[in-house]
Amino acid sequence: MTNAHRDALFVLVKSLSKSEKRQFKLYVGRLGVNTDAKFLALFNLLDRLKKYDEKAILESGIVKKAQLSNLKAHLYKQILVSLRLNPVNQTIRVQIREQLDFATILYQKGLYKQSLKILDKAKAVAIENEEKNIAYEIVELEKIIETQYITRSIPDRADELAVQAKELSAHNVITSKLSNLSLQLYGQMLKVGYVRSDEDYRRVKEYFDKHLPKYQIENLGFREKLWLYKAHLWYSFLTQDFLSTYKYANKWVDLFYEHHEQIALNPVFFLKGNHYLLESLFYVKYSSQFRQTLEKLEEVVESKSFPKNDNIASLTFLYLNANKLNLHFLEGTFQQGLYLVKIVEYGINKHKDRIDAHHIMVLYYKIACLYFGIGDNKTCIQYLKKIINNKNLKMREDLMCFARVLSLVAHYEAGMDYHLEVQLKSTYKFLLKMNDLHAVQKEMIKFLRNLGNIYPNELRNEFEKLHTELKKYEDHPYEKRSFLYLDIISWLESHLENRPVAEIIREKALAVRR
Repeated sequence: MTNAHRDALFVLVKSLSKSEKRQFKLYVGRLGVNTDAKFLALFNLLDRLKKYDEKAILESGIVKKAQLSNLKAHLYKQILVSLRLNPVNQTIRVQIREQLDFATILYQKGLYKQSLKILDKAKAVAIENEEKNIAYEIVELEKIIETQYITRSIPDRADELAVQAKELSAHNVITSKLSNLSLQLYGQMLKVGYVRSDEDYRRVKEYFDKHLPKYQIENLGFREKLWLYKAHLWYSFLTQDFLSTYKYANKWVDLFYEHHEQIALNPVFFLKGNHYLLESLFYVKYSSQFRQTLEKLEEVVESKSFPKNDNIASLTFLYLNANKLNLHFLEGTFQQGLYLVKIVEYGINKHKDRIDAHHIMVLYYKIACLYFGIGDNKTCIQYLKKIINNKNLKMREDLMCFARVLSLVAHYEAGMDYHLEVQLKSTYKFLLKMNDLHAVQKEMIKFLRNLGNIYPNELRNEFEKLHTELKKYEDHPYEKRSFLYLDIISWLESHLENRPVAEIIREKALAVRR
C-alpha cells in the first residue's frame, strides 16, 4: 500500500479547501458528459478516504488496475487546471503567463499583430512587477514574431528589443548567481549549522567571496537586492555574526516595506524575511524591537490585503508561534508561555503535510525548553524524545546534538540517575559520531559523569568550577553557539543561588533590555 504522504494525487486532493472542491466539481460538470466520468468518481472516493488505499479503489469498480495509473494522472491534471482557474490563484505571475500563452496561440495562428499587442501589455506588467524572467521570455517571442511580421518600424523595433533583451538578461544572470549563492549557503546551514573552527570560517569566507558577483547596488532591482540580502544573511548566520545577520534581515524586510506591492506578490519571502529578522533580534537580545517587529508582522498578516492560502497559513502558524516562544525565552516568562503548547501541537497536526520535519522538530525543542524553564523536566524529556528517537530525519545536526545535551541536563534535574548513565553513553557516542564534541559539551559531559563520585557538600563547589569554565566560552566566536540552544550559564547560576532558572533569565533580560 502506498503511503498517504507519498501518493501525490491523494495529498493534492486532501489539500483542497471546501471551495476548491466545489469549484472542481463545477469545472468538471460544465459539460454534461463529464458528470459520470471515471476521474470524477475517483476524486469523490479519494475525498472520502482517510488514508490512501489502492485496494479500496480497485474494489470500488471505478477502474481496473492496469488503467489506474493513467486515470490518476488525468485526475491530477484536471485538478491543477481547475486550481489555475480559481480567482484566489490568479496572481500577477499567473496572469502574465496566461497572457503569454494567449499570445503564443495567436502567433501560431498567424495573427501576429494581435499577438504583439498582448505581449507588449504583458511585458509592461512583468517589468513593473519585477517578473524579469517572464519579461525576457516575452521579449524573445516578440523578436521571433518581428522577423515574420514586417512593418516600417522594424529597424527601430529591432534595436529596442535587442537592448531590452540584453538588459533583462544581465539582471537575470546576476539574480541567478545571487540565488545560487544563497541556496548553497542555506544548504550548508541546514547540514552542519554554524562554523566550528577557523578552518570552517576560512572555507565559508572563501566560498562566499569567490561566488559573490560584482554589482552596483544602484543598478539592482527589487529581486536582485532580495537575493543579495539573502546571501549576506546566510553568510552571517554561518559565521555567527548576528549583528550582521540583523543588518541584512532588516534590509530584507525594509525592502518589502519600500515596495509595498511586493508583499502581496511575494508573501512567502516577506514572511521568511520577518522570521529571520526576529531570529537575529533574539540572538542579539534586542527584546523591545523583537516585540515591536512581531506585533507589526501579526498586524500585516491579519490585514485584508495580505494573501490567504493554505501554504501561507502554514508558514504564518510556524513563524508566529516559533517567535512567540522565543519572546518568552528572551524575557524568561516560561510559565506565561505554556498556553502556546496546545496551539503549537494543534497547528503541527493541522499543517503537518506542509511543514517539513526539521521545522516540526525545532518547535518540539522549543516546547522542551519551555518546560525545562519551569522545572518540569519529565515533560521536557518527553518532547526531546520526539527529536532523539526520530531516526529518519535529515536535519541540522546541531539541533540533534543539543537536544541530547539538554536531555542529559533534564535527566539529572529529574533525579533519573539510571537513565542519566544510559543517556551519557548514548550522547557521548552520538557527539563523537557527528564530530561535534566541542568544549562546552565536553565540560558538561565531564561534570555529569563525575556527579556519582561527588559528595553532596562538594556539589556547590563543582557547580562553581563548571560555571567559571563555561563563562570563558560565552563570547567565544565558535563555542558561543552552544548557548543559543540552551542557557547553561543561567541554569548553573540558578543552582548556585538556589533560585528558579526563569527568575535568573528574567533578571538578565531586564538588565540588557533595549
